[in-house]
Amino acid sequence: MEYKRKQRALSDITKQKISSKLKNRRKSVQHCQNISKGLEHYWSQIEPQKMDSSTKDGLF
Repeated sequence: MEYKRKQRALSDITKQKISSKLKNRRKSVQHCQNISKGLEHYWSQIEPQKMDSSTKDGLF
């Protein structure tokens, strides 16, 4: 499977937007476990990015 994202790093602004959208949502235990397994698999396919001076400000 080919994923759109090729790196793990996200800007702090993007993380805050995601967090605010996910607040106050209810999910079943089974749904949370499925999400967790899917995310573990997804992130295991993507190489960690080494931060350098060009990506420290969150711009890609």
